[in-house]
Amino acid sequence: MIFFFKKNKIQNIGQVIFGFGGLFFGMETMSGAMKPLRELPAFIDMTVNLSEMPILGVAVGTIFTLIVQSSSGTIAILQGLYAEGLVTLDAALPVLFGDNIGTTITAVLAALGTSVAARRAAAVHVLFNVIGSVLFLILLVPFTAYVTWLGTTFGLEPKMEIAFAHGTFNVANTIIQFPLIGLWAYLVTKVIPGEEVTIEFKPKHLDIHFIEQSPSIALGQAKEEILRMGQYSVQGLQETYEYLKTKSSKNAQTGYQLEDAINNLDSKITDYLVLISAESISAADSTRHTMLMETVRDIERIGDHFENIIELIDYQVNNRVNITEDAMEDLREMFTLTIATVQKALDALDTTSHELAREVAEQEDLIDKMERKFRKKHILRLNEGACSAQAGIVFVDIVSNLERIGDHSVNIAEAILGNRA
Repeated sequence: MIFFFKKNKIQNIGQVIFGFGGLFFGMETMSGAMKPLRELPAFIDMTVNLSEMPILGVAVGTIFTLIVQSSSGTIAILQGLYAEGLVTLDAALPVLFGDNIGTTITAVLAALGTSVAARRAAAVHVLFNVIGSVLFLILLVPFTAYVTWLGTTFGLEPKMEIAFAHGTFNVANTIIQFPLIGLWAYLVTKVIPGEEVTIEFKPKHLDIHFIEQSPSIALGQAKEEILRMGQYSVQGLQETYEYLKTKSSKNAQTGYQLEDAINNLDSKITDYLVLISAESISAADSTRHTMLMETVRDIERIGDHFENIIELIDYQVNNRVNITEDAMEDLREMFTLTIATVQKALDALDTTSHELAREVAEQEDLIDKMERKFRKKHILRLNEGACSAQAGIVFVDIVSNLERIGDHSVNIAEAILGNRA
């Protein structure tokens, strides 16, 4: 199916079958490789200790999964050991509990250096599995009897007994701890303090009922949502600048989330404005409608440009590209002016202020002059050997993206002034 058919659907089915076959073949191979352990005295002593000391089994399962970073892999090995009679059920179950604790290392590693919310989620994951393991360790005797009863009643093979035990552990643990969600949330908030940054992806002002009742009010609602979308673009630029200064992945992740939110709002607002255009609206509202459609597009493009800058900083970090102090000072100056210009364009849109719109046009002219000036300074630094070619590429591309953001800001201002082509 993979090699003799060209249709993607058939090839995908073939890959699924091949994947499952490889999985079970691997498990069977592991089981066969474990048979010689039956006669190894050290291993026999260890299994006896596991049976007599359940806590040791939990520790073994935890450490093994921490190393492998895959609970499914360690459970598969445990199934092989149990199927070959190398460990008893009362020794295997504590190892299973330990596997569930060990698997939390993936979440912990992923949360390092990230947002408060991510660290709290990882902490709850650890808390959930540790408490569940302790609880089931206390109830080990009845739980072992339950698994034995399942195997006898349904004629389960040893590997399936472990699988059912694993499933029962997680389902029962979830049911038991479900009423404690509020308590765990309170606990991790105290353990990991800090302000949780949440970005609302859904629109707040786009009420569909206004479109038929009053298209003019609906346009006002669309404008409010566009201003909210614009504030995300300002926040995104601020996070991008912080990322440039601190190189903290938290700023980059927030920037990417803000860009995703901008894209989502762009789609929702555009759909809303298209529905308004289907209604009978006045000439003045038609002009407002066109202006808002164009403004949405400009704000979305601002989001694209600060995302480009984040990717450039990612490249700088990953390749250890060093930007000179002089170049960083240039970027600081241009970022500050660009952020202020975008904010002023949004203020002009909010208040329909022609004066603010003209100030935006003046500031955008300064951004253009800055871009030309900083390019020349970069060439001088390059000729003097003060910076590398890689650093130069990053610097020039960041400056270019900031200049394009200035262009989109002045587009918003010109739409307010009525000068936009």
